[in-house]
Amino acid sequence: MNKKKWLVAAVVSAIVVTGFKQVDDYFEVSKNLDIFTTVYKEVNLSYVDEVKPGQLIRESIDAMLGSLDPYTNFYSEAQAEDYRFQVTGSYGGIGAIVKKHGSNLVVDKPYEGYPAQQAGMRTGDILIKVDGKSVVGKTSAQLSELLKGTAGTTVVITVERPDNGEMDFTLKRAQVKVKNVPYAGLVTPKVGYVKLTGFTPDAGLEVYTAVKKLKEEGAENIIFDLRGNGGGLLHESVNIVNVFVKKGQLVVSTRGKDKENDRVYKTLNAPLDTEIPLVVLVDGGSASASEIVSGTIQDLDRGVVIGTQSFGKGLVQSTRMLSYNTQMKITTAKYYIPSGRCIQRLDYAHKKNGSAISIADSLKQVFYTLNKRKVTDGEGVSPDIELGFPSLTKIASSLVRNDLIFDYATKYRNEHDSIAEPLEFHLTEEDYQDFKSFLKDKEYGYTTDTEKALKDLENRAKDEKYIQAIGGSIDALKKEFDANKNEDLDRHRKEIIELLESEIAARYYYDRAYVETTFDEDPDVQEALKIFNDPSRYQAILKGIK
Repeated sequence: MNKKKWLVAAVVSAIVVTGFKQVDDYFEVSKNLDIFTTVYKEVNLSYVDEVKPGQLIRESIDAMLGSLDPYTNFYSEAQAEDYRFQVTGSYGGIGAIVKKHGSNLVVDKPYEGYPAQQAGMRTGDILIKVDGKSVVGKTSAQLSELLKGTAGTTVVITVERPDNGEMDFTLKRAQVKVKNVPYAGLVTPKVGYVKLTGFTPDAGLEVYTAVKKLKEEGAENIIFDLRGNGGGLLHESVNIVNVFVKKGQLVVSTRGKDKENDRVYKTLNAPLDTEIPLVVLVDGGSASASEIVSGTIQDLDRGVVIGTQSFGKGLVQSTRMLSYNTQMKITTAKYYIPSGRCIQRLDYAHKKNGSAISIADSLKQVFYTLNKRKVTDGEGVSPDIELGFPSLTKIASSLVRNDLIFDYATKYRNEHDSIAEPLEFHLTEEDYQDFKSFLKDKEYGYTTDTEKALKDLENRAKDEKYIQAIGGSIDALKKEFDANKNEDLDRHRKEIIELLESEIAARYYYDRAYVETTFDEDPDVQEALKIFNDPSRYQAILKGIK
Protein backbone atom coordinates (compact mmCIF):
# COMPACT_ATOMS: atom_id res chain seq x y z
CA MET A 1 0.00 0.00 0.00
CA ASN A 2 1.54 3.32 -1.03
CA LYS A 3 1.82 6.24 1.36
CA LYS A 4 -1.20 8.09 -0.06
CA LYS A 5 -3.49 5.05 0.20
CA TRP A 6 -2.23 4.34 3.73
CA LEU A 7 -3.02 7.93 4.80
CA VAL A 8 -6.55 7.75 3.34
CA ALA A 9 -7.17 4.42 5.05
CA ALA A 10 -5.95 5.82 8.38
CA VAL A 11 -8.21 8.88 8.14
CA VAL A 12 -11.24 6.77 7.20
CA SER A 13 -10.46 4.40 10.08
CA ALA A 14 -10.24 7.32 12.54
CA ILE A 15 -13.56 8.73 11.30
CA VAL A 16 -15.25 5.34 11.63
CA VAL A 17 -13.86 4.82 15.16
CA THR A 18 -14.89 8.35 16.17
CA GLY A 19 -18.30 7.82 14.65
CA PHE A 20 -18.81 4.57 16.55
CA LYS A 21 -17.71 6.28 19.79
CA GLN A 22 -20.17 9.13 19.25
CA VAL A 23 -22.96 6.64 18.55
CA ASP A 24 -22.00 4.65 21.66
CA ASP A 25 -21.90 7.80 23.80
CA TYR A 26 -25.24 8.99 22.44
CA PHE A 27 -26.83 5.60 23.10
CA GLU A 28 -25.47 5.48 26.67
CA VAL A 29 -26.71 9.00 27.44
CA SER A 30 -30.11 8.35 25.87
CA LYS A 31 -30.53 5.00 27.62
CA ASN A 32 -29.61 6.31 31.07
CA LEU A 33 -31.74 9.43 30.76
CA ASP A 34 -34.68 7.19 29.93
CA ILE A 35 -33.93 5.02 32.98
CA PHE A 36 -33.64 8.07 35.21
CA THR A 37 -36.92 9.51 33.93
CA THR A 38 -38.69 6.20 34.53
CA VAL A 39 -37.37 5.93 38.10
CA TYR A 40 -38.29 9.54 38.81
CA LYS A 41 -41.85 9.05 37.55
CA GLU A 42 -42.35 5.90 39.60
CA VAL A 43 -41.10 7.56 42.79
CA ASN A 44 -43.23 10.63 42.18
CA LEU A 45 -46.36 8.58 41.50
CA SER A 46 -46.02 5.60 43.81
CA TYR A 47 -43.82 6.40 46.81
CA VAL A 48 -45.75 5.94 50.05
CA ASP A 49 -45.17 9.49 51.34
CA GLU A 50 -45.49 12.82 49.59
CA VAL A 51 -42.29 13.78 47.75
CA LYS A 52 -41.07 17.14 46.48
CA PRO A 53 -40.17 16.80 42.79
CA GLY A 54 -37.84 19.78 42.75
CA GLN A 55 -35.95 18.54 45.79
CA LEU A 56 -35.57 15.05 44.27
CA ILE A 57 -34.11 16.45 41.08
CA ARG A 58 -31.80 18.83 42.96
CA GLU A 59 -30.43 16.02 45.10
CA SER A 60 -29.92 13.92 41.97
CA ILE A 61 -28.01 16.73 40.29
CA ASP A 62 -25.88 17.40 43.37
CA ALA A 63 -25.05 13.71 43.76
CA MET A 64 -24.11 13.42 40.08
CA LEU A 65 -21.83 16.45 40.14
CA GLY A 66 -20.46 15.45 43.55
CA SER A 67 -19.14 12.25 42.02
CA LEU A 68 -16.84 14.34 39.79
CA ASP A 69 -14.97 16.92 41.88
CA PRO A 70 -15.79 19.52 44.57
CA TYR A 71 -15.61 22.40 42.09
CA THR A 72 -18.33 21.36 39.62
CA ASN A 73 -21.55 22.78 41.08
CA PHE A 74 -25.13 23.63 40.11
CA TYR A 75 -26.73 26.92 41.18
CA SER A 76 -30.48 27.45 41.28
CA GLU A 77 -32.00 30.81 40.42
CA ALA A 78 -32.21 31.57 44.16
CA GLN A 79 -28.49 30.87 44.58
CA ALA A 80 -27.44 33.10 41.70
CA GLU A 81 -26.62 36.05 44.01
CA ASP A 82 -24.29 33.93 46.14
CA TYR A 83 -22.51 32.67 43.03
CA ARG A 84 -22.21 36.20 41.67
CA PHE A 85 -20.56 37.23 44.94
CA GLN A 86 -18.05 34.38 44.61
CA VAL A 87 -17.11 35.56 41.12
CA THR A 88 -17.31 39.34 41.52
CA GLY A 89 -16.85 39.93 45.25
CA SER A 90 -19.82 42.30 45.00
CA TYR A 91 -23.36 42.15 46.40
CA GLY A 92 -26.17 44.38 47.62
CA GLY A 93 -26.33 44.49 51.41
CA ILE A 94 -25.26 46.13 54.64
CA GLY A 95 -21.57 45.13 54.47
CA ALA A 96 -21.21 42.72 57.36
CA ILE A 97 -20.41 39.05 57.93
CA VAL A 98 -22.62 37.23 60.44
CA LYS A 99 -21.94 33.96 62.20
CA LYS A 100 -23.55 31.50 64.58
CA HIS A 101 -22.35 32.00 68.14
CA GLY A 102 -23.85 29.49 70.54
CA SER A 103 -27.60 29.83 70.07
CA ASN A 104 -27.27 33.39 68.78
CA LEU A 105 -26.42 35.04 65.48
CA VAL A 106 -23.82 37.77 65.86
CA VAL A 107 -21.98 40.28 63.73
CA ASP A 108 -18.62 38.68 63.01
CA LYS A 109 -17.11 41.47 60.99
CA PRO A 110 -18.51 44.76 59.64
CA TYR A 111 -16.69 45.90 56.51
CA GLU A 112 -15.07 49.28 57.01
CA GLY A 113 -16.76 52.05 55.04
CA TYR A 114 -20.09 50.27 54.46
CA PRO A 115 -23.55 50.81 56.02
CA ALA A 116 -23.26 48.50 59.06
CA GLN A 117 -19.95 49.97 60.23
CA GLN A 118 -20.90 53.54 59.34
CA ALA A 119 -24.10 53.24 61.39
CA GLY A 120 -22.17 52.00 64.43
CA MET A 121 -22.85 48.27 64.40
CA ARG A 122 -20.04 46.31 66.04
CA THR A 123 -18.51 42.87 66.02
CA GLY A 124 -20.26 40.84 68.72
CA ASP A 125 -23.65 42.55 68.38
CA ILE A 126 -26.38 39.90 68.70
CA LEU A 127 -28.96 40.09 65.92
CA ILE A 128 -32.54 39.96 67.23
CA LYS A 129 -34.83 41.22 64.45
CA VAL A 130 -34.78 42.25 60.80
CA ASP A 131 -37.57 44.64 59.79
CA GLY A 132 -39.38 43.80 63.01
CA LYS A 133 -39.35 40.03 62.46
CA SER A 134 -37.44 37.80 64.86
CA VAL A 135 -34.38 36.02 63.49
CA VAL A 136 -33.91 33.88 66.58
CA GLY A 137 -33.40 30.27 65.53
CA LYS A 138 -32.44 31.09 61.94
CA THR A 139 -29.18 29.94 60.38
CA SER A 140 -26.49 32.43 59.37
CA ALA A 141 -27.31 31.67 55.70
CA GLN A 142 -31.00 32.46 56.26
CA LEU A 143 -30.13 35.70 58.03
CA SER A 144 -27.70 36.65 55.29
CA GLU A 145 -30.51 36.34 52.73
CA LEU A 146 -32.65 38.75 54.78
CA LEU A 147 -29.85 41.30 55.01
CA LYS A 148 -29.00 41.24 51.31
CA GLY A 149 -31.04 43.23 48.82
CA THR A 150 -31.00 45.88 46.14
CA ALA A 151 -28.69 48.80 46.82
CA GLY A 152 -30.67 51.81 48.05
CA THR A 153 -33.37 49.83 49.83
CA THR A 154 -33.81 50.24 53.59
CA VAL A 155 -33.62 47.61 56.30
CA VAL A 156 -34.16 48.00 60.07
CA ILE A 157 -31.96 45.76 62.21
CA THR A 158 -32.44 45.22 65.93
CA VAL A 159 -29.41 44.05 67.88
CA GLU A 160 -28.63 43.36 71.48
CA ARG A 161 -25.32 44.75 72.62
CA PRO A 162 -23.96 43.12 75.78
CA ASP A 163 -24.37 45.54 78.72
CA ASN A 164 -26.21 48.03 76.47
CA GLY A 165 -29.53 46.32 75.75
CA GLU A 166 -31.43 46.38 72.45
CA MET A 167 -30.59 48.93 69.75
CA ASP A 168 -32.23 49.66 66.37
CA PHE A 169 -30.22 50.53 63.26
CA THR A 170 -31.93 51.82 60.11
CA LEU A 171 -29.58 51.11 57.21
CA LYS A 172 -29.71 51.84 53.51
CA ARG A 173 -28.24 48.90 51.64
CA ALA A 174 -25.27 49.59 49.38
CA GLN A 175 -23.44 47.78 46.60
CA VAL A 176 -20.74 46.09 48.66
CA LYS A 177 -17.45 45.31 46.93
CA VAL A 178 -15.11 43.30 49.13
CA LYS A 179 -11.53 44.42 48.62
CA ASN A 180 -9.05 41.95 47.19
CA VAL A 181 -6.29 43.83 49.03
CA PRO A 182 -7.65 44.49 52.53
CA TYR A 183 -4.27 45.73 53.74
CA ALA A 184 -1.03 47.16 52.38
CA GLY A 185 1.57 48.86 54.55
CA LEU A 186 5.19 49.06 55.65
CA VAL A 187 6.60 46.39 57.97
CA THR A 188 9.84 48.37 58.21
CA PRO A 189 10.77 51.65 56.50
CA LYS A 190 12.12 49.65 53.51
CA VAL A 191 9.88 46.58 53.45
CA GLY A 192 6.34 46.77 52.09
CA TYR A 193 3.65 44.17 52.77
CA VAL A 194 0.60 43.41 50.61
CA LYS A 195 -2.17 41.04 51.75
CA LEU A 196 -4.30 39.57 48.95
CA THR A 197 -7.45 37.68 49.96
CA GLY A 198 -9.30 37.29 46.64
CA PHE A 199 -9.06 37.23 42.85
CA THR A 200 -12.26 39.03 41.90
CA PRO A 201 -12.37 41.79 39.23
CA ASP A 202 -9.68 44.48 39.64
CA ALA A 203 -7.46 42.32 41.87
CA GLY A 204 -4.51 43.05 39.58
CA LEU A 205 -5.20 46.78 39.67
CA GLU A 206 -5.46 46.72 43.46
CA VAL A 207 -2.09 44.96 43.77
CA TYR A 208 -0.49 47.34 41.25
CA THR A 209 -1.83 50.37 43.14
CA ALA A 210 -0.75 48.99 46.52
CA VAL A 211 2.82 48.18 45.42
CA LYS A 212 3.16 51.54 43.66
CA LYS A 213 2.07 53.39 46.81
CA LEU A 214 4.43 51.37 49.01
CA LYS A 215 7.34 52.17 46.71
CA GLU A 216 6.45 55.88 46.92
CA GLU A 217 6.53 55.51 50.72
CA GLY A 218 10.05 54.06 50.61
CA ALA A 219 9.62 50.32 50.14
CA GLU A 220 12.61 48.65 48.50
CA ASN A 221 11.36 45.10 49.08
CA ILE A 222 7.89 43.53 48.92
CA ILE A 223 6.25 40.76 50.96
CA PHE A 224 3.25 39.46 49.03
CA ASP A 225 0.95 37.42 51.29
CA LEU A 226 -1.24 34.77 49.59
CA ARG A 227 -1.84 32.64 52.69
CA GLY A 228 -5.42 31.48 53.02
CA ASN A 229 -6.30 32.81 49.56
CA GLY A 230 -8.44 30.19 47.81
CA GLY A 231 -8.20 31.79 44.37
CA GLY A 232 -10.70 33.16 41.88
CA LEU A 233 -10.47 34.58 38.37
CA LEU A 234 -7.62 33.17 36.30
CA HIS A 235 -7.05 36.32 34.26
CA GLU A 236 -6.56 38.32 37.47
CA SER A 237 -3.71 35.98 38.43
CA VAL A 238 -2.08 36.91 35.11
CA ASN A 239 -2.59 40.62 35.84
CA ILE A 240 -0.99 40.23 39.27
CA VAL A 241 2.06 38.40 37.93
CA ASN A 242 2.30 41.20 35.35
CA VAL A 243 2.98 43.68 38.17
CA PHE A 244 6.37 42.00 38.65
CA VAL A 245 7.31 40.52 35.24
CA LYS A 246 7.73 41.82 31.69
CA LYS A 247 5.03 42.15 29.05
CA GLY A 248 4.55 39.09 26.84
CA GLN A 249 5.63 36.56 29.46
CA LEU A 250 3.80 33.21 29.51
CA VAL A 251 2.03 32.80 32.88
CA VAL A 252 -0.35 29.89 32.45
CA SER A 253 -1.81 27.62 29.80
CA THR A 254 -4.95 25.50 30.03
CA ARG A 255 -5.71 22.13 28.44
CA GLY A 256 -9.02 20.24 28.44
CA LYS A 257 -10.97 17.54 26.62
CA ASP A 258 -12.58 20.19 24.42
CA LYS A 259 -9.81 21.89 22.44
CA GLU A 260 -11.67 25.20 22.80
CA ASN A 261 -10.45 25.17 26.38
CA ASP A 262 -6.78 24.99 25.31
CA ARG A 263 -5.52 28.51 25.82
CA VAL A 264 -2.34 30.40 26.55
CA TYR A 265 -2.27 33.40 28.88
CA LYS A 266 0.56 35.91 28.67
CA THR A 267 1.12 39.22 30.42
CA LEU A 268 -0.36 42.10 28.40
CA ASN A 269 0.90 45.26 30.07
CA ALA A 270 4.09 47.05 31.02
CA PRO A 271 5.16 45.86 34.49
CA LEU A 272 5.48 48.09 37.55
CA ASP A 273 8.85 46.71 38.73
CA THR A 274 10.73 43.62 37.49
CA GLU A 275 13.68 44.05 39.88
CA ILE A 276 12.36 44.78 43.36
CA PRO A 277 13.16 41.86 45.72
CA LEU A 278 10.00 39.85 46.28
CA VAL A 279 8.90 37.23 48.82
CA VAL A 280 5.60 35.38 48.33
CA LEU A 281 3.95 33.77 51.38
CA VAL A 282 1.81 30.63 50.89
CA ASP A 283 0.19 27.94 53.03
CA GLY A 284 -2.23 25.04 52.73
CA GLY A 285 -5.07 27.51 52.14
CA SER A 286 -3.37 29.04 49.08
CA ALA A 287 -5.14 27.49 46.09
CA SER A 288 -5.87 27.83 42.39
CA ALA A 289 -5.15 31.42 41.24
CA SER A 290 -2.90 31.88 44.30
CA GLU A 291 -0.87 28.91 43.09
CA ILE A 292 -0.69 30.31 39.56
CA VAL A 293 0.84 33.49 40.99
CA SER A 294 3.20 31.85 43.50
CA GLY A 295 4.12 29.02 41.11
CA THR A 296 4.83 31.40 38.24
CA ILE A 297 6.95 33.68 40.44
CA GLN A 298 8.88 30.56 41.45
CA ASP A 299 9.16 29.15 37.91
CA LEU A 300 10.51 32.46 36.63
CA ASP A 301 12.87 32.81 39.62
CA ARG A 302 11.32 36.22 40.17
CA GLY A 303 10.96 35.86 43.94
CA VAL A 304 11.37 33.55 46.93
CA VAL A 305 8.39 31.53 48.14
CA ILE A 306 8.09 31.05 51.92
CA GLY A 307 5.57 29.13 54.04
CA THR A 308 4.06 25.67 53.79
CA GLN A 309 2.96 23.48 50.88
CA SER A 310 0.07 25.07 48.98
CA PHE A 311 -3.27 23.33 48.47
CA GLY A 312 -2.69 21.86 45.00
CA LYS A 313 -5.66 22.89 42.84
CA GLY A 314 -4.69 22.82 39.19
CA LEU A 315 -8.22 22.69 37.75
CA VAL A 316 -10.00 25.41 35.79
CA GLN A 317 -13.75 26.03 36.05
CA SER A 318 -16.03 27.68 33.51
CA THR A 319 -19.55 29.02 33.99
CA ARG A 320 -22.43 27.66 31.91
CA MET A 321 -25.80 29.41 31.82
CA LEU A 322 -28.68 26.93 31.91
CA SER A 323 -32.47 27.09 31.51
CA TYR A 324 -34.78 28.89 33.97
CA ASN A 325 -32.00 31.26 35.09
CA THR A 326 -29.97 28.43 36.60
CA GLN A 327 -26.27 27.99 36.01
CA MET A 328 -23.41 25.68 36.73
CA LYS A 329 -19.71 25.89 37.32
CA ILE A 330 -17.91 23.02 35.62
CA THR A 331 -14.29 21.88 35.56
CA THR A 332 -13.21 22.16 31.93
CA ALA A 333 -9.41 22.08 31.97
CA LYS A 334 -6.17 21.76 33.92
CA TYR A 335 -3.70 24.59 34.06
CA TYR A 336 0.06 24.51 33.57
CA ILE A 337 2.50 27.17 34.75
CA PRO A 338 5.67 28.31 32.88
CA SER A 339 7.91 25.35 33.80
CA GLY A 340 5.25 23.07 32.29
CA ARG A 341 4.07 21.57 35.58
CA CYS A 342 0.49 21.12 36.73
CA ILE A 343 0.16 21.53 40.48
CA GLN A 344 -3.05 19.45 40.84
CA ARG A 345 -2.57 17.24 43.94
CA LEU A 346 -5.68 15.02 43.96
CA ASP A 347 -6.76 12.61 41.23
CA TYR A 348 -10.56 12.79 40.98
CA ALA A 349 -10.68 10.37 38.05
CA HIS A 350 -9.42 7.47 40.18
CA LYS A 351 -11.14 7.53 43.55
CA LYS A 352 -10.65 5.07 46.38
CA ASN A 353 -13.64 4.35 48.63
CA GLY A 354 -15.35 7.36 47.11
CA SER A 355 -12.51 9.77 47.89
CA ALA A 356 -9.96 11.30 45.55
CA ILE A 357 -6.41 10.09 46.08
CA SER A 358 -3.14 11.98 45.96
CA ILE A 359 -1.17 11.57 42.77
CA ALA A 360 1.37 8.79 43.36
CA ASP A 361 5.01 9.85 43.75
CA SER A 362 5.92 7.48 40.93
CA LEU A 363 3.72 9.47 38.55
CA LYS A 364 5.12 12.88 39.48
CA GLN A 365 7.53 14.54 37.10
CA VAL A 366 10.44 16.91 37.60
CA PHE A 367 10.41 20.26 35.79
CA TYR A 368 12.84 23.18 35.87
CA THR A 369 12.63 26.88 36.65
CA LEU A 370 14.27 29.52 34.49
CA ASN A 371 17.49 29.11 36.51
CA LYS A 372 17.28 25.28 36.23
CA ARG A 373 16.04 24.71 39.77
CA LYS A 374 14.07 21.48 40.14
CA VAL A 375 10.33 21.72 40.78
CA THR A 376 7.80 18.89 40.84
CA ASP A 377 4.26 18.59 39.55
CA GLY A 378 1.30 17.01 41.32
CA GLU A 379 1.86 18.47 44.77
CA GLY A 380 0.92 22.13 44.85
CA VAL A 381 3.67 24.74 45.19
CA SER A 382 6.52 23.71 47.48
CA PRO A 383 8.06 26.74 49.24
CA ASP A 384 11.72 27.57 48.72
CA ILE A 385 11.83 27.98 52.49
CA GLU A 386 9.32 25.92 54.46
CA LEU A 387 8.25 27.40 57.81
CA GLY A 388 4.60 28.07 58.51
CA PHE A 389 2.83 29.16 61.65
CA PRO A 390 3.52 27.19 64.83
CA SER A 391 0.38 25.56 66.18
CA LEU A 392 -1.43 27.11 69.14
CA THR A 393 -1.04 25.58 72.58
CA LYS A 394 -3.95 23.50 73.85
CA ILE A 395 -5.28 26.24 76.10
CA ALA A 396 -5.01 28.97 73.45
CA SER A 397 -6.72 26.74 70.90
CA SER A 398 -9.53 26.04 73.36
CA LEU A 399 -10.02 29.73 74.15
CA VAL A 400 -10.29 30.52 70.42
CA ARG A 401 -12.51 27.52 69.64
CA ASN A 402 -14.94 28.44 72.42
CA ASP A 403 -15.06 32.08 71.27
CA LEU A 404 -13.74 33.33 74.60
CA ILE A 405 -11.10 35.54 72.97
CA PHE A 406 -13.90 36.87 70.74
CA ASP A 407 -16.26 37.44 73.68
CA TYR A 408 -13.70 39.22 75.83
CA ALA A 409 -12.82 41.51 72.90
CA THR A 410 -16.53 42.35 72.62
CA LYS A 411 -16.63 43.15 76.34
CA TYR A 412 -13.47 45.27 76.10
CA ARG A 413 -14.79 47.25 73.10
CA ASN A 414 -18.02 48.03 74.92
CA GLU A 415 -16.07 49.33 77.91
CA HIS A 416 -13.42 51.39 76.05
CA ASP A 417 -14.27 54.06 73.48
CA SER A 418 -10.79 54.12 71.96
CA ILE A 419 -7.34 52.50 72.11
CA ALA A 420 -3.87 53.27 70.79
CA GLU A 421 -2.82 52.44 67.23
CA PRO A 422 -2.54 48.65 66.57
CA LEU A 423 1.27 48.52 66.79
CA GLU A 424 1.23 50.57 69.99
CA PHE A 425 -1.71 48.90 71.73
CA HIS A 426 -0.87 46.58 74.64
CA LEU A 427 -2.98 45.06 77.39
CA THR A 428 -2.04 46.01 80.94
CA GLU A 429 -1.57 43.63 83.87
CA GLU A 430 -4.93 44.82 85.15
CA ASP A 431 -6.52 43.93 81.78
CA TYR A 432 -5.11 40.39 81.89
CA GLN A 433 -6.33 39.84 85.42
CA ASP A 434 -9.75 41.05 84.25
CA PHE A 435 -9.62 38.46 81.45
CA LYS A 436 -8.81 35.71 83.94
CA SER A 437 -11.77 36.81 86.08
CA PHE A 438 -13.95 36.81 82.95
CA LEU A 439 -13.06 33.14 82.40
CA LYS A 440 -13.96 31.93 85.90
CA ASP A 441 -17.52 30.89 85.03
CA LYS A 442 -16.74 29.86 81.42
CA GLU A 443 -16.20 26.39 79.97
CA TYR A 444 -12.98 25.84 78.03
CA GLY A 445 -11.84 22.37 79.01
CA TYR A 446 -9.14 20.71 76.95
CA THR A 447 -7.11 17.53 77.07
CA THR A 448 -3.33 17.64 76.71
CA ASP A 449 -1.37 14.99 74.83
CA THR A 450 0.15 13.91 78.15
CA GLU A 451 -3.32 13.43 79.63
CA LYS A 452 -4.30 11.31 76.64
CA ALA A 453 -1.20 9.18 77.15
CA LEU A 454 -2.08 8.79 80.85
CA LYS A 455 -5.62 7.73 79.92
CA ASP A 456 -4.20 5.14 77.51
CA LEU A 457 -1.95 3.87 80.32
CA GLU A 458 -4.93 3.63 82.66
CA ASN A 459 -6.98 1.66 80.13
CA ARG A 460 -4.09 -0.68 79.42
CA ALA A 461 -3.51 -1.19 83.15
CA LYS A 462 -7.16 -2.17 83.53
CA ASP A 463 -6.91 -4.63 80.62
CA GLU A 464 -3.74 -6.20 82.00
CA LYS A 465 -4.97 -6.24 85.64
CA TYR A 466 -2.34 -3.81 86.93
CA ILE A 467 -4.78 -1.05 87.86
CA GLN A 468 -4.99 -2.07 91.51
CA ALA A 469 -1.22 -1.78 91.86
CA ILE A 470 -0.72 1.54 90.05
CA GLY A 471 -4.20 3.13 90.27
CA GLY A 472 -3.15 5.36 93.17
CA SER A 473 -0.19 6.71 91.21
CA ILE A 474 -2.40 7.41 88.19
CA ASP A 475 -4.91 9.30 90.37
CA ALA A 476 -2.09 11.35 91.87
CA LEU A 477 -0.82 12.24 88.39
CA LYS A 478 -4.32 13.31 87.37
CA LYS A 479 -4.49 15.72 90.30
CA GLU A 480 -1.04 17.02 89.40
CA PHE A 481 -2.18 17.66 85.82
CA ASP A 482 -5.29 19.51 87.03
CA ALA A 483 -3.12 21.73 89.22
CA ASN A 484 -0.73 22.42 86.35
CA LYS A 485 -3.53 23.19 83.90
CA ASN A 486 -4.86 25.79 86.32
CA GLU A 487 -1.55 27.56 85.83
CA ASP A 488 -1.70 27.42 82.00
CA LEU A 489 -3.22 30.89 81.80
CA ASP A 490 0.00 32.25 83.30
CA ARG A 491 2.35 29.73 81.67
CA HIS A 492 1.06 30.64 78.17
CA ARG A 493 0.29 34.23 79.00
CA LYS A 494 2.33 35.76 76.15
CA GLU A 495 0.55 33.75 73.47
CA ILE A 496 -2.90 34.45 74.92
CA ILE A 497 -2.19 38.18 75.23
CA GLU A 498 -1.12 38.30 71.56
CA LEU A 499 -4.43 36.73 70.54
CA LEU A 500 -6.38 39.15 72.74
CA GLU A 501 -4.55 42.23 71.49
CA SER A 502 -5.10 41.26 67.86
CA GLU A 503 -8.83 40.59 68.34
CA ILE A 504 -9.37 43.73 70.43
CA ALA A 505 -7.45 46.00 68.05
CA ALA A 506 -9.54 44.68 65.14
CA ARG A 507 -12.68 45.99 66.86
CA TYR A 508 -11.34 49.52 66.37
CA TYR A 509 -9.07 49.27 63.30
CA TYR A 510 -10.58 46.32 61.37
CA ASP A 511 -8.39 44.46 58.82
CA ARG A 512 -5.37 46.65 59.47
CA ALA A 513 -5.21 45.51 63.07
CA TYR A 514 -5.36 41.78 62.28
CA VAL A 515 -2.29 42.17 60.09
CA GLU A 516 -0.17 44.71 61.92
CA THR A 517 -0.49 43.14 65.37
CA THR A 518 0.94 39.84 64.10
CA PHE A 519 4.06 41.09 62.27
CA ASP A 520 6.43 40.51 65.20
CA GLU A 521 5.19 36.96 65.87
CA ASP A 522 4.72 35.86 62.26
CA PRO A 523 7.62 33.48 61.42
CA ASP A 524 7.07 33.81 57.65
CA VAL A 525 7.23 37.62 57.79
CA GLN A 526 10.28 37.51 60.06
CA GLU A 527 12.03 35.07 57.69
CA ALA A 528 11.27 37.39 54.77
CA LEU A 529 12.89 40.28 56.66
CA LYS A 530 16.00 38.14 57.23
CA ILE A 531 16.25 37.34 53.54
CA PHE A 532 15.87 40.97 52.51
CA ASN A 533 18.68 41.83 54.94
CA ASP A 534 20.90 39.21 53.27
CA PRO A 535 20.80 39.90 49.49
CA SER A 536 23.43 37.23 48.75
CA ARG A 537 21.20 34.57 50.35
CA TYR A 538 18.19 35.85 48.41
CA GLN A 539 20.10 35.53 45.12
CA ALA A 540 21.55 32.14 46.07
CA ILE A 541 18.04 30.72 46.61
CA LEU A 542 16.89 31.95 43.21
CA LYS A 543 19.97 30.50 41.53
CA GLY A 544 19.60 27.16 43.26
CA ILE A 545 22.86 27.50 45.18
CA LYS A 546 22.74 25.59 48.45
